[in-house]
Amino acid sequence: MQGWDKLWALKSRLEIPIEHIKAVRADPDIAKSPGKGIRTLGTYLPGVITAGSFRQEGDRVFWNVHRPENVIVVELHDERYAKLVIEVPEPMVAVATINNALSARAA
Repeated sequence: MQGWDKLWALKSRLEIPIEHIKAVRADPDIAKSPGKGIRTLGTYLPGVITAGSFRQEGDRVFWNVHRPENVIVVELHDERYAKLVIEVPEPMVAVATINNALSARAA
C-alpha cells in the first residue's frame, strides 16, 4: 500500500506466502456490489474508497479499492484474512503472474 491508502486501510503492508494462496481472479463486480460486509477497521466511502478489514459471512476480508475495474480477489488459507480484494494497475497481468507462480510451485 502506498500513500494515503496506508491511513485509510490502517495497514501499511501485507505479506502473503505463495503457498497460502488458493486462487486469484480479476473481479470488478465484487467492488461494485453493495455487500462489503461489516467494517471492523478501515474506511468505506461508497463509490470512492473501500479500505481495511471487513467481516463477510464470518470471514475476515481485506479491501483496498478505489477503482473497481482494477480489482483482483486473492483467496487465501492459513492466513488472518480469507480473501484480499485489492486494486492493482493491471489486473489481468497480476492474475497471470500469480497463477504462473502457483503452477510453478505445484510442478
